[in-house]
Amino acid sequence: MLFNSYAFLLFLPLALLLYWSTQRWLRLQTVVLVATGYLFYGWWDMRFLWLIIGMTLIGYGCGCGIAHWGRTSQKAQFLCTLCVVSCLALLGIFKYYDFFAQSLSEALGQMGLSLHLPFYHLILPVGISFYTFQILSYALDVKRGTLPACKDLTSFAAFVCFFPQLVAGPIERANHLLPQMQHRRALCYADAVDGMRLILWGFFKKMLIADRCAPIVQAIYANPQADGTDLWMAAVLFAFQIYGDFSGYSDIAIGTARLFGIRLTTNFSLPYFSADIATFWRRWHITLMTWFKDYLYIPLGGSRRGKIRQALNISLVFLVSGLWHGANWTFVAWGAYQALWFLPLLFLRKSSSSPSPTAPCPASMLPTLRASLQMGLTFLIVCIGWVFFRSETVGSAFTRIVRMLTDLSFHTPYGGLSSLLPVVCLVLIEWTTRHRKHPLDFPATGLFRYRAVRWSLYYLLLFLILYAGGQQSAFIYFQF
Repeated sequence: MLFNSYAFLLFLPLALLLYWSTQRWLRLQTVVLVATGYLFYGWWDMRFLWLIIGMTLIGYGCGCGIAHWGRTSQKAQFLCTLCVVSCLALLGIFKYYDFFAQSLSEALGQMGLSLHLPFYHLILPVGISFYTFQILSYALDVKRGTLPACKDLTSFAAFVCFFPQLVAGPIERANHLLPQMQHRRALCYADAVDGMRLILWGFFKKMLIADRCAPIVQAIYANPQADGTDLWMAAVLFAFQIYGDFSGYSDIAIGTARLFGIRLTTNFSLPYFSADIATFWRRWHITLMTWFKDYLYIPLGGSRRGKIRQALNISLVFLVSGLWHGANWTFVAWGAYQALWFLPLLFLRKSSSSPSPTAPCPASMLPTLRASLQMGLTFLIVCIGWVFFRSETVGSAFTRIVRMLTDLSFHTPYGGLSSLLPVVCLVLIEWTTRHRKHPLDFPATGLFRYRAVRWSLYYLLLFLILYAGGQQSAFIYFQF
């Protein structure tokens, strides 16, 4: 079920009505969360419900077993390993088997060897990369002793299948989301209002930015003769397509969760206003990068074993992060590209000074020349990286990048300069409102203290979404 579908417009109010009508009975209310999560997930393909149910039972059983036998026991180690292997095996079979089988066959073929491996062409279950990571981190936290095991299967199932963030994140940690499933929840008027604002802003970014950029990007990438000027247009528009698409989804998910009295983790914090690539990765898909930091980077040694080892750890994180996004060498190349720009900051001792993900941008209305150049250079680096992410093969990505640098002809790019207008509006809005929680979090001062002004802006956004939005499309991160 898509957020931007008529089915969801019917599903959400019915789910809210059923959920809050059972507020007096915590267990029943949590059952409603589980049922709505399974309905939302099963809307895509009912056949895959058994996957998420099965993984939920494995994660729950492993947690209970570790608590029962003690986290230092051999049985606890076995159960934790079982959960980790199950999660990775599920990802490996559905997401990576055909990719690695084909890559191995091609590599052996180039050496004159023949290996006939079966190809299953399995359908990728939506959201599999997200809920497996939540279950995996839960088992590891219980084994480490940083999180008590959940003894309530209903609460644990709600943690895994909470529908706003089920298929595309944010990737929630058990220590943040599970307690909210285990304790009584109340609807706060201020939270509900803010949730509705976030939903509206998310739809604006998805339908008015991402969906309007998508057809132009698709047309340019489908043209093998596209010159550098058109390719630059595609690179810039794709940067805002994927940002509007994914951060828009996150806003809708976080806002929807607020309506259920549940708070989700911030996933984006103005990443395109970053002064360097390290800051960018602290502000882009925050929950994924912190997940890799806690469960891959630090266990590998982090920064404790010297700069060379730290550089290797960071490189591995970026490579794995790239592969997490999809079974294609283009994603691995994209991860390697990010590491190449990140490592110089490490050796220059600048990466550690980057602000936190939610740190505000400079206070001045207009950025300094230096800040403008830094943000512009970072955005340029990111845009070139997105070419790997968007291309079909590594070879086609390099071809496009070479054309972008050498085959420039100064003509009006495909789509016209007018197609950049929504992007420019988004940038201006986010820059001028960068110190708020989000652009629709209006201050109670000036004209914004009048309800008529605020509601006029809400209706204006709604009008633009309905009448100027692009053609409906699925969210990009659903495929991951």
